Amino acid sequence: MKIKEIIVVEGKKDTANLKRWLDVDTLETSGTGLTDSTLDQIRQWATTRGVIIFTDPDTPGDQIRQRINEAVLGCKNAFLPSRKAWEIVRGKRKVGVEHAGKEEILAALEHCLTYQTKEESTLSWQEFVELGLTGLPNSAEKRREVGIRWHVGEANAKTLWKRLNMLKVTKAMLEEGRDTDE
Repeated sequence: MKIKEIIVVEGKKDTANLKRWLDVDTLETSGTGLTDSTLDQIRQWATTRGVIIFTDPDTPGDQIRQRINEAVLGCKNAFLPSRKAWEIVRGKRKVGVEHAGKEEILAALEHCLTYQTKEESTLSWQEFVELGLTGLPNSAEKRREVGIRWHVGEANAKTLWKRLNMLKVTKAMLEEGRDTDE
């Protein structure tokens, strides 16, 4: 399968894993060492071929994603659930695009979302709280389930709330999703 857009990843092993399964061109950020020159290159490709940001589901990956999205409007974002992107390497849990399988990679790319300029919220913070997605002992688990269901990755409360609003998700949509899963 050929991917039209340039996929921005953190490193060479991410590229190697994607190329195992897809015909794809990538740009490696060398981890958090994202330079102004690399951002300029991403801007140029965003206007010609399109860009998909596909970073690891961890803090450095989220920081890279945020920096690119702030600098380059209109990038697509692919998210891996962290529990699907890990393996045990020499006794340590490793998380990242380089460890994900073909099914996880294809699902993440199929459910890309694009950050846009700030718009009116479809899900208020109060509604988010009422759904139990923050402030309760099991809120983190609920957020994880919602992140997986809506393909926006696992996130803290504020980040998940923002991502759901980007998708124009409403309280009713979240309640319907919960009811159909029970």
